[in-house]
Amino acid sequence: MGIFKELFAWWTGNTIGTRVFTWRKGELVGEDALGNRYYRERKGTRRWVVYRDLAEASKVPPDWHGWLHHTVDLPPTEEPYEARPWQRPHSPNMTGSPKAYRPTGSTLVPGDRPPATGDYEAWKPE
Repeated sequence: MGIFKELFAWWTGNTIGTRVFTWRKGELVGEDALGNRYYRERKGTRRWVVYRDLAEASKVPPDWHGWLHHTVDLPPTEEPYEARPWQRPHSPNMTGSPKAYRPTGSTLVPGDRPPATGDYEAWKPE
C-alpha cells in the first residue's frame, strides 16, 4: 500500500494513525480466513480489526464478531468455535453495485409492482 493512500484513504481501514496506534498499543490476537488481522490493547479493553482489503464490516466472520463486540471473552484462537448449521459463508454487500438486489417494480427494473394485498384502503379527502 502506498504512503499517499495510507495517509489519506480512510476507507482502506489502515491509515497511518491506525498503523501507529496498532504498533504502539496493539497486540496481535489472530487472523481469519479472509486475511483480516485482529488486535487488542495491551493494557485495556479495546479491540479492533485491520482489514486485508477495503474496510467492510460484513467481512468479519461470526466467531470474530462476537469477540470484537465483547460477547465472548476469549478469541477464536484460544477457544474452539463451531459454526451453527444455519450459518452461511460470507457473501459481500452488493448495495450500490450492478449486482444489488432490485425487486420487481423498482425504478431500475422494468415490470409492474405486485398489487397490494390485505386491508389497505387509500385515503380520499371529502
